[in-house]
Amino acid sequence: MRSLAFALLLLGNLPLTAAAEEPASVEPRFLSNIRPVTGEGFVKACAGYFSPDGKTIIFQAQPLDYPFYQIYTQPLAGGRPHLVSTGRGRTTCAYFHPTKERILFASSHLDPNMKATEEEAIKQAEEDKRSGARRRYSWPFDPHTEIFEADLDGSNLTRLTEAEGYDAEGAWSADGSLIAFCSTRDGDPDLYVMNADGTGLRQLTDAPGYDGGPFISPDGKWVIYRSDRKEEHMLQIHVIGIDGKNDTALTENVGVNWGPYWHPSEPYIIWAGADHSNPEARPNYDLWLARYQVNEGKFTIGEPIRVTDSPAADVLPVFSPNGKQLMWTSTRTEDRESQLFLADFALPAEKE
Repeated sequence: MRSLAFALLLLGNLPLTAAAEEPASVEPRFLSNIRPVTGEGFVKACAGYFSPDGKTIIFQAQPLDYPFYQIYTQPLAGGRPHLVSTGRGRTTCAYFHPTKERILFASSHLDPNMKATEEEAIKQAEEDKRSGARRRYSWPFDPHTEIFEADLDGSNLTRLTEAEGYDAEGAWSADGSLIAFCSTRDGDPDLYVMNADGTGLRQLTDAPGYDGGPFISPDGKWVIYRSDRKEEHMLQIHVIGIDGKNDTALTENVGVNWGPYWHPSEPYIIWAGADHSNPEARPNYDLWLARYQVNEGKFTIGEPIRVTDSPAADVLPVFSPNGKQLMWTSTRTEDRESQLFLADFALPAEKE
């Protein structure tokens, strides 16, 4: 940096001080006491969510001796992770019930060809290790994936979906009465809502492309989600009424926007986004925040505000139940594998 700045000074292009100074990070405006909360014992971890009292997290992680993510709980005050899924199959999208001592997650452990599925994944991992290949993240819509409910320790497992195809990405409403989820039961990934016991199924979206990752708003009136219906793989943030009306795109840039989440008490949403407009530039995923408002049934957001600017990828942000902490998945680790990070969080001042 110093030699470059000195060369530019000699050329008369930039003052030395301007080139030598790194731009100030935006992160201290929102985040403090950033620290990792997962790492040891896992190849990688992601997609963490808080318990209703904010003292425990549930997340998916790949153990050292198995090729697929499993679901774990872990107290934030200390203590080892506890396996709560079956230990086999692909698992994803775990969540705590807001009032009962129950958890939700999706799993493919009922795959009738599980042994062959595992062997194929292990063989591919061994080949990648020998060749040094690093594969880009991808998530298969495993047709054997179903949504399950269980006690906090993983016992008393109850199957909630039974349709042919992928059923996953589920989360309870704030009162625990509904579950919003993604399903391929009609041919492509769409959003559905069902009662907490699996009855009363309603389809919310029916557009070509992927609609997934839904979360019901704290007031129960809206569902926020991600969709690539504008352009394949180029996700945008959408919101739709719990009645399936007023579907609205909240982002429409040339990029990928995903993993949206509601603030529990203030009119804000947060998500991860990356700019893909320059094909010669490496897109970097950062967290973005926006204030929203609803007027006469129309949902809109203000100008997005950048929350992170690390050179690492920052994705899948979630607020604690009191809104005072933020947890997200990040590659700001020594080995550049994803792990969960936690920070104290502050909303932007109204007069800034």
